[in-house]
Parts: sequence; C-alpha cells; structure tokens
Amino acid sequence: MALDSRQQPKLTQDGSAPVRWSTILERILGPFRRVEPPAPRPEMGFYTDTTVCIGCKACEVACKQWNLLPADEFRWSGRSYDNTETLSATSWRHVKFIEQFPPDGSSRHVTLETRLDGAGAGRWLMMSDVCKHCVAAPCEHACPTGAIIYNEFGNVYIQPDICNGCAYCIAACPFGVITRSEIDGHTHKCTLCYDRQRDGLVPACAKACPTASIQFGPVAELRERARRRVAELHARGVAEAYLYGDVPTASYSALNSFYLLVDRPATYGLPEPPVNPWLHMRGDYVRALAGALLAIAGFLAILFVGGH
Repeated sequence: MALDSRQQPKLTQDGSAPVRWSTILERILGPFRRVEPPAPRPEMGFYTDTTVCIGCKACEVACKQWNLLPADEFRWSGRSYDNTETLSATSWRHVKFIEQFPPDGSSRHVTLETRLDGAGAGRWLMMSDVCKHCVAAPCEHACPTGAIIYNEFGNVYIQPDICNGCAYCIAACPFGVITRSEIDGHTHKCTLCYDRQRDGLVPACAKACPTASIQFGPVAELRERARRRVAELHARGVAEAYLYGDVPTASYSALNSFYLLVDRPATYGLPEPPVNPWLHMRGDYVRALAGALLAIAGFLAILFVGGH
C-alpha cells in the first residue's frame, strides 16, 4: 500500500534524506551517556594443573580459531620444540616446554628400565600460560584511558576501541602478558572468552584441553579443587607440588588464573614473588611532593622579594 504524501519523508534536491539535528546530537552525546553496567556475577577464572599438561597446544589453536587471531610466522627457534616461544598480541595462549635434561647428554645412553623408573632420564615440564587476570591488576591501574576494566565476571578486559596504544599496561604487567599489535597499534591479551561466558559457554582453550589441565569455573571452587589435587599429589610422593597465585602475598594480589607447579616459579618463567610496581613508587611520590612544595616556596619567595 502506497504511503500518503504526508507520511513520506521529505528529500533534499539531490534526493537524499535531510540531516536531522536530533541525529547529530545523538551521535555527539551518545558516547557520554552513562549506562547501567551488567550485574556482577561470580568471579570466574582458570586453574591450570601443569602435571597433566601434555604439550599438545590444542588450547593455542582453539584460542586462535575462536578469537580469529592471525597465525604467527612459522619458524624453528632452534632452542626447543616450543616454537611459539611467548605470549603476544596474536597468541593469547602459549604452551611452554621446559626441557630439563642432563647437560652432558648422558640421558641418551640411559636404559629403558632407567627411563621407566624416571631416574636420571630428565623430564619435560609443560605449562599453558595465559593472562593471570589479577585480582588487583597493575595494568588496570596504569591505563590512562580507562580501556582496561573488570567485567562482571571479575576478568581483566581490554577494550581495544578505547586503548590509545600508550603501552603503560605493558610496562606495568610483571608477567609479560600484554603486547601491542603491529596491525592496529592497540594492546591485546586473553579476554577469558568473555563472549562465550556471556552465553554460558566454557572458554575455547578449556573446552579443547584433552587432559583437563586447563580447568574453568568459579574461582572459589577452583581453589578448593586445586588444594585437593595438591594434597593428592603429596600423598602420592610428589612433595614438590604447590599452588602459585591462589592466595595474595605481601607484594601481590591473588590471581584468578593460577597454577599447580612442581618446580620453582622461575623455571616456568614466572616471577618469584611477583611485585606490584606501585610498591616501589612511594619514594617517587614523596620526591614529587617535595619538589612541588619547593617550587611553590621559590615562586612565593620571588613574589615577596620582587614586591619589595
């Protein structure tokens, strides 16, 4: 049915629709309007049991596929079977291969029985590394634009459209998680599959892990599960098993993505202990305040002397 002439939109001489001032104002003021944030949900995170990681890198592939991350240039590092080497703006999951073998090469001549006993044969330690989603994240505190936020699941989330690429978050992170993309100039890292969580789905990496090394769920439940696992390993004779990041320390907050390890943190490329950068900034604040007070005093002295 044809519209009445009074209902048809008026067009300009060139046939285009006229610009409405209400539309212009909406585009200008819309970004500044305050909206209600999503209601808080239980804190969600990862618990990674490195003792059952087999280094298959299924989590790396699943992360790239789901998040449409470009493939990294394939090259042999010459140092390890792990050729991804590090987390990056295009690799949000990275399975580390820590190879511990006798430096003299004697492991090549060990008998099969010795290898089965585990004596002197060396070992590989595997760890699927990812953003730690710190309870008090230095990157979030360092961000000058508000691009880094905590979402309703308690995850540290970077909004790339607000990021200005200043790299303050990169310097603030003690774990070397965040990097800046060469494609768009923004910083990127694991989102803990925020889009999947909102639809009630498990993150892609945890879904793809064939050994349940990566476990996802409410952080409080994961901590209890991880402690039971440590107790089980201790009962089986693995006395060196412990949790990294499950509780806060004097220098750092707890991690919502924490690990079960069987060697020193430094072996896995983790700081021991992690330190929040602002703990070293107290002296800087004092010096800045003292300098400001001296500058004000000097300015007042110049005014006083000049007035006489």
